[in-house]
Amino acid sequence: MPKVIVGIVSSNKTDKTITVVTHSRRTHPIYKKQYPVSKKFLAHDEKNEAIPGDRVSIIETRPISAKKRFKLNKILEQPKLREESLAVTKDEDVAKRPESKSKKPDTQEKPPKTATNKTKPKEISK
Repeated sequence: MPKVIVGIVSSNKTDKTITVVTHSRRTHPIYKKQYPVSKKFLAHDEKNEAIPGDRVSIIETRPISAKKRFKLNKILEQPKLREESLAVTKDEDVAKRPESKSKKPDTQEKPPKTATNKTKPKEISK
């Protein structure tokens, strides 16, 4: 029975390959404290259909390359907001904003720096 893993796509930069990240919590055997653990898997995506942010199911298969041991089973859920759509709205917001007030140039002249030692040097008499 092949393993089925559910995770989130973190990268699809390589052709027909996606990087899937899974997050879990482990308990330390001695200290009994829980800590987060994440694991990355490379999976084969034949149609290049998964996009970063998608929640996917991957299934174990024969070795496809040196590091790929899984293939994309199905896309379970896509995020409602994508980075591309957020970038467009940010650009639109910047265009709608009035010109930002720039800082006033420092027009006041500062007095010249003087020595902080206020005691006068002793005169040497001969």
